[in-house]
Amino acid sequence: MSSLRLFELNPEQEKAVRATDGPLLILAGAGTGKTKVITTRVAFLICSGVDPSQILAVTFTNKAANEMRERLRRLIEPEKAKEVTMSTFHALCMRLLRQDIEKLGYKRNFSIYDEGDTTGLIKKIITRTAAKDEKLDPGVAKSLISKAKNNGWSAPEDEQSLLGAVFARYQAELKTLNAVDFDDLLLLAVKLLQEFPEVRARWNRRFQYLMVDEFQDTNRLQLDLVSLLAKAVDAPPGTRPNVAVVGDDDQSIYGWRGAEVSNILEFEEHFPGPTVIKLEQNYRSTNAILNTANTLIKNNPRRRPKQLWSAVEGGDKVNVVMAPDDRQEAEYVASQIAQRTFNEGLKHEDFAVLYRMNAQSRSVEQHLREMKIPYRVVGGKSFFDAREIKDLLAYASCLVNADDDVSLLRIINTPARGIGDTLVERAVEASIKARCSVFKVLQDEAFRGELTTRARNAIDTFVELLDRYETKLNEPLADQAGVLRAFIDETGYIADLRRTCKTPEEGVKRESKLLEVIRWFDENQKKSPDGLQKFIGDMMLRQEQEKEDDKEEGRGVTLITLHAAKGLEFPHVYLIGLEEGLLPHEQSKMAGTVDEERRLLYVGITRAMRTLTMTWCNQRIRYGSTMPCTRSSFVKEFPAEWVEHRNLVDIQSAPVDHSTAKNRFEQMLAFLDQIPD
Repeated sequence: MSSLRLFELNPEQEKAVRATDGPLLILAGAGTGKTKVITTRVAFLICSGVDPSQILAVTFTNKAANEMRERLRRLIEPEKAKEVTMSTFHALCMRLLRQDIEKLGYKRNFSIYDEGDTTGLIKKIITRTAAKDEKLDPGVAKSLISKAKNNGWSAPEDEQSLLGAVFARYQAELKTLNAVDFDDLLLLAVKLLQEFPEVRARWNRRFQYLMVDEFQDTNRLQLDLVSLLAKAVDAPPGTRPNVAVVGDDDQSIYGWRGAEVSNILEFEEHFPGPTVIKLEQNYRSTNAILNTANTLIKNNPRRRPKQLWSAVEGGDKVNVVMAPDDRQEAEYVASQIAQRTFNEGLKHEDFAVLYRMNAQSRSVEQHLREMKIPYRVVGGKSFFDAREIKDLLAYASCLVNADDDVSLLRIINTPARGIGDTLVERAVEASIKARCSVFKVLQDEAFRGELTTRARNAIDTFVELLDRYETKLNEPLADQAGVLRAFIDETGYIADLRRTCKTPEEGVKRESKLLEVIRWFDENQKKSPDGLQKFIGDMMLRQEQEKEDDKEEGRGVTLITLHAAKGLEFPHVYLIGLEEGLLPHEQSKMAGTVDEERRLLYVGITRAMRTLTMTWCNQRIRYGSTMPCTRSSFVKEFPAEWVEHRNLVDIQSAPVDHSTAKNRFEQMLAFLDQIPD
């Protein structure tokens, strides 16, 4: 036990680590060391004699799972750490389904459809289903279908509304294609455990201890999944499940995508008689920042009381600055960063600019560029959005599941092989009538008999290519990465990719990205015998998580939305746009979600470590027009003793005192002395 260094924990952290029997709710405030507690608790269980293979830790991102895994390796023997299952919800569900999805009428080699695949399929279904006077936005339909699935709702059977018909046909077509979307991973895993007690019992025996991170972000399906895994189907009456959840209801900011704060607020109803431990000692921020956050969040009526505090005294007051307009707001933020990096020797990476809406970053970007300040906007184009990566994954998906229509249609004529749009449309129509996959239609003699010799030969060549490499892939001891590379080479895809690039440099860059994925698969294959099918699934999950996992990459000032900033920390934070209608957002009053907007501001405030400046404007350009603004109603909830309110006009007109001017002059001379002649 001594190797765990429990003496490094504060009293509440140690209580959480030692509480190993029955339900446990750890209320971990921002910056209170929850990851340290989770990993130390897992290590403590193992040192207490628990089989590491019986421990399951679930979180929301690959980054969080990997961080926990690395920390655990430093606490106990790496071999034991390796036996602990640490994964995201989606990866866990995929694991369950790969073993038993056949019980639900799917084949084990099911495909996972990503965001683009699902939107494309829904768009096609709307086109085929809607009457001339009916309209339905595919994005809206996708969002509503996703929300329905996350609430555990099945597709309607009556199809009376267009949305209901699209939902039902979308779900039916997915099953015909032996495919699932990301929401299905959760929905089907829960269904599997609910409908097949023997499957649930097997997983209950496998995982005796469960830990769930960021519990405030769980939706209904995720709560159901945790309950089914934690509460053994054959447990004697009165058995207390060993389930520990870690979270903070004050940081529940994802209600718009299905998260239910009630899961953590009503934990006792789902798991009676839990031990409840609060982590309130903050290791990130100054007391001025923490007291501002504490005073604000107390105005939310439905919450579990917490009071963050720091053992470190001192720290600047929080600044709230009023600017005449958003142009001057952005200019002030950029100039402050420039001055502070020069005067205080700070790095650009020490600064972050947080905002409610993406559009707010444009003016800040403009002024940072003018001042030659490097920056990065979090949320750029994903590695997996690149055409060549999506094409490669589509080719690989067709090798393991040729009935995957979305993947097949993506690569059927890429590069061009004589199977044009008209021929593809005929095949798709025939597959709809026959209720089968496009690949089965391409093999159907009746369909082929209606084609020209040229078209039939093109299809024969394509089908033969797929069949031949599918056989190679499934040969005993096959080098599947080598098979995939040979397959891509024979299709002529890489040569075609080079031809379609504007410059040779672009061609080399795109080809190297494609080969990098094949190299990942090769390395993965050497470590695990699971093969191409699992690798594709892992890649799809990685794509889903990439935006979360890549938050900390890049250099320069970080520009980031409040939602995306959750989980991060920065020494110096500028939080802009603290105006009514923006934060809280104007829609929140109509939707009754002002409490969530207050939590969003709380999250933003608690990202700051040393200094925090918040700004608001008298007027702002919105939707192309200059609009008058009023200060956010949240500002009046700030504590007067910890916050200083300032006017930008007064700041700019204030004279620079003699000592400050002298210091700046000396710094400039020192800087000039460093420049070579």
